[in-house]
Amino acid sequence: MRRRFRGIGRGRTTRRVLERGGAGAAARLNAEIGAWTGARIAPMFGRWGYFVGERLFACFPLRPKEHDLWMHLPLAEQRRALALDGFRPHRRFAARGWVECDVSSPAELRRVLPWLRRSYEATRRVEAP
Repeated sequence: MRRRFRGIGRGRTTRRVLERGGAGAAARLNAEIGAWTGARIAPMFGRWGYFVGERLFACFPLRPKEHDLWMHLPLAEQRRALALDGFRPHRRFAARGWVECDVSSPAELRRVLPWLRRSYEATRRVEAP
């Protein structure tokens, strides 16, 4: 009797949205963040994960029907973001500096890109040796 081993045999096909680098707002967001020095984009648990080194600074859903962008901000920046309309504390990780906002179209990215940049820069400062 031969045992089947995981990973042997025909592999899974890659989802088209992953091959294209996202769809809708995610495609534009991936193109923007992908141009930032040291930023890395990887799919994780149904979301695009945006990293600097090994640290996650933001994530956005893979599915076009979901619109909640999560960002990690320093405490002072988190307070400023939450004072604005459209930002809310993350449902589980607010105490760790995470905020959420909805981005349902590529045009809405202009509103959140400065905040994403702040998140990226803060994470980059922490990650730098």
